[in-house]
Amino acid sequence: QVQLVESGGGLVQAGGSLRLTCAASGSIFRLEFMGWYRQAPGKQRELVASIFDVSSGSTHYADSVKGRFTISGDNAKNTVDLQMSSLKAEDTAVYYCNVNVRPNAASPLHSYWGQGTQVTVSS
Repeated sequence: QVQLVESGGGLVQAGGSLRLTCAASGSIFRLEFMGWYRQAPGKQRELVASIFDVSSGSTHYADSVKGRFTISGDNAKNTVDLQMSSLKAEDTAVYYCNVNVRPNAASPLHSYWGQGTQVTVSS
């Protein structure tokens, strides 16, 4: 089993910055695919940013956050961070961490979700 603990959410004024951290612990051989999603009230959960391969630095961002958000992963620490800058009111949502974990070299991938952390941007 793997546990994910998210931190760093809160209230910030528009134009400000926040850094979210997701720390994974438990039976982990390697993290493959690390992503941050968000869900605003009345809206579907959307993928904000993701890393498919930490070693290659292959990342993907939703158009709405390109140039403002930066995702980074650390396989040694089993963490994935989301640095959010130039925040806007429309970034307000619950942010969820999602990782795909390989418990050992021969295991299939397992997907885990964090509990969510609230980000509120006041205009």
